[in-house]
Amino acid sequence: MAFAITQTCCADASCVTVCPVNCIHPTPDEPDFATTDMLYVDPRACIDCGACADACPVDAIFPVDALTAPLRPYAEINAGYYADRDPVTPDPSPNFHAWGPPDFSRTIPAGFPRLSVAVVGSGPAGMYAVQDLLLHTTARVTVLDRLPVAGGLVRFGVAPDHPSTRGIGDAFARLHRHPRLRLRLGVEVGRDVSADDLAERYDAVIYAVGAAAPRPLGIPGEHLSVAATTVVGWYNGHPDVPADAIDLSAERVVIVGTGNVALDVARILTADPADLAGTAIAPHALAALRASKVREVVLVSRGGPETAAYTSQELLALTQRAGAGLVVDTHDPRIPTAIDAAVAKAGLLRGVDQAAVDWSAPPAHDRRRIVLRFHSTPLAITGDPTVRALWVVGTGGAVEIATNQVVRAVGHRTTPLPGLPFDQTTGTIANTAGRVTGRPGTYVVGWAKRGATGGIGANRTCAAETVSALLEDATTESRGTRSRHHPVARSHG
Repeated sequence: MAFAITQTCCADASCVTVCPVNCIHPTPDEPDFATTDMLYVDPRACIDCGACADACPVDAIFPVDALTAPLRPYAEINAGYYADRDPVTPDPSPNFHAWGPPDFSRTIPAGFPRLSVAVVGSGPAGMYAVQDLLLHTTARVTVLDRLPVAGGLVRFGVAPDHPSTRGIGDAFARLHRHPRLRLRLGVEVGRDVSADDLAERYDAVIYAVGAAAPRPLGIPGEHLSVAATTVVGWYNGHPDVPADAIDLSAERVVIVGTGNVALDVARILTADPADLAGTAIAPHALAALRASKVREVVLVSRGGPETAAYTSQELLALTQRAGAGLVVDTHDPRIPTAIDAAVAKAGLLRGVDQAAVDWSAPPAHDRRRIVLRFHSTPLAITGDPTVRALWVVGTGGAVEIATNQVVRAVGHRTTPLPGLPFDQTTGTIANTAGRVTGRPGTYVVGWAKRGATGGIGANRTCAAETVSALLEDATTESRGTRSRHHPVARSHG
């Protein structure tokens, strides 16, 4: 019986590297890897060895015959990825997929100096870089984080009802005890130490500071709304977010955005508190949810159901959740048409309740529900001093959605760091393939490098590119060739 990859796949390709028959795709060297939501096992080639399940850092891989009811569709989803792909070889033997050529992209010469490297940020991007350095070089690594607790996005950005995804943090935490790693918490660049100080003290500095600033909506009344990052930090106990930051007295909450973060917030706000009691949710958030008056959460999207930003697996999990309803607002005829035609992601909404929602009426009290409203562009948030409504416009003109709480979840940007060049257009630290512009020996990884795109696993290949650039520059120096990218490596004994 074959294995199948399921909902919590982080796509870091740990499973790819251990598969003895090359039956997990897309691989990091394939074009689809850059855009895929998850990886897939080919059931025709899988030999049921279980190596992928053992290597998976988020417990997302199971034998097909052991899939629980909510995960059973993933047997078909995995197989479906290969349905329209012809075999590379005509022989459907266990070694079904042809192997690519070996990769010798890194060459570290004899006598390569032992580097001292600082990594700023202890989230997934930073820790993938740390892992690469510790496992493949003799570097000594110092990890700095402005927070008093390590973990970054894994600790404070993953929903508490996703314990498997949070499990990758345990793998990173083991690195904290490595003899060549030093962890310094509560240290902020620009407050406790400058970028110039770090550049002077270390042979190389890698910035993995993420993208914590919410993107603006750019509409009147936006100041009355709350950022999704604040809500996520609130229910995860982020040190920067007060326990009373979120008001759950509104019966209807409107979220602008349909990405995975928006789905996370909607799911937590409509969850049965009893289901969250055994999770890592912050105690103050659990207490607030028990007293919550929220009955309905509305997700507003400018685009249609075929182009929504959430991943297919997160939406699939939402459609199968018990206890809270899911409804698609059919105010625009293009919406049911796309769903019926199964256009891209819209096909996942087949079987979901559809209704023309009356937004002037209060939510029903018989059951909590999430409403998806597509083809609606936000115009303004009205109310003073509190929210009274969100106005949106679509094919039928402007519509007032009565609500007392609006959450904006339209993406993130990196906050500029003093002393480092910043690209205002992309919202990233200015860089080329991880090399920070105009700062020899300074590098960047993760969302601060490429923008707030890609899940946790995307940081592994991103970190590998940055570490390769660092080693290439240091190798050039060790051979006595002047480099414009890297300072002369210091001797640390």
